[in-house]
Amino acid sequence: MKNIVLFLTLSSSLLMAQFSYPLEDFLGGGIGYSPMYIKLDSIPGSSDLMGLGLNPKNFRDPFVIHGGEGFAHVTGRWRIGGYAGAGGTSISTVPDIIIFKDIGDDQGNLEPNGQLDWTDDNDNGVWDVGEGEEFKDYTNFFNPTIEAKFTISMGAASIEYVMPLLQDLELSAGALMGLARAGIAVDQQSGNPRWGTIFDNAYGTMDSTGTLFYGVDASDYDDPVILPGTVPGLLRDVSATFFNFQPYVAVKWQFLERLGLRISVGFNKGTIPAGNWVLNGRTKISDSPASSIQGASFRTMLYIGL
Repeated sequence: MKNIVLFLTLSSSLLMAQFSYPLEDFLGGGIGYSPMYIKLDSIPGSSDLMGLGLNPKNFRDPFVIHGGEGFAHVTGRWRIGGYAGAGGTSISTVPDIIIFKDIGDDQGNLEPNGQLDWTDDNDNGVWDVGEGEEFKDYTNFFNPTIEAKFTISMGAASIEYVMPLLQDLELSAGALMGLARAGIAVDQQSGNPRWGTIFDNAYGTMDSTGTLFYGVDASDYDDPVILPGTVPGLLRDVSATFFNFQPYVAVKWQFLERLGLRISVGFNKGTIPAGNWVLNGRTKISDSPASSIQGASFRTMLYIGL
C-alpha cells in the first residue's frame, strides 16, 4: 500500500510539472561546445581501401565530429537551434615491396575468340605469376607510405518539443536536419616531401607567358599523349554533399544559474545517391555507388545560457 501511495504521489508531481510549468521559464537559449559521436554502420569505399593494403576497421570508432551548438525558445514549448561541426579519422600503412623484372612472355596467348595474340606483355606493370619473371625483396629505405582519411563536415538546424520534468531538468524530442559533406582522401608518398619539389610542374616546363613545353620521343611526336611525369606522391580526394537527418531525444540539466549540460541520443541517417561523388572537388564520378552515412549517435553539450 505504501508503494502504491508513493507511486501515485510521484506520478502526480510529474504530471503537475508537465502541465503547470511556468511558461516564462521557457524563454532564453544557450550556446556551447558539442561533440557528436556516430557509430557508423560502414564507411564508403571500405572494400576499395582494402585493395590498397589498408584496414578500414582501424578507422576511429565511433566517429567524432567536433562542433558547436546553440538553441533558443520560440513559442510555447517549441525550441529551435543549430549545429555545425567537422571531424576526421585516418589510417595508414607502409607495405612490404617485391621488385620483379617485367619481361613478359613473348609468346602467343590464346584469346577468348580463339585467335592468338602475339602482343608482348613487357612493361605492363603486372607480375605474371608462373611466367619466369625474376623477383626479389626491396630492402632500401624508400618504402612508400599509403594513407587514407575519412572526413565529415556538417551544418544543420534543429527543432524540438520540450517536456519539463523538474525545475532545472527537461526532456525534449526533436530532429537535426541539414547538409553534410563526406570526403575520402588517399595519399600515396614514395619519400619525404621537400618544399621546393611540391611546386614542380609534373608535365614539363612552364615559361613566363604561361606556355607549357612538353617533351616527347620522336616516335610519339606525330600523335602525343600528355601524361604527368614521375612524381614523389599522389593525392586523390573524393567527396559528396548529401542531406542529413538525425532524430533524437535530449535531456537538459541546468545545474548552475548560467551553465548547464545537455545530452542527446539519436540515429543519424544520410544517403549519397549513386553518381554524386566528385574527384578533387570538381570532376563528377558517374559510376560511383550509392553510399550511406548512418548509425547511432550520441551528442553532449556544455552550454552557457538559460
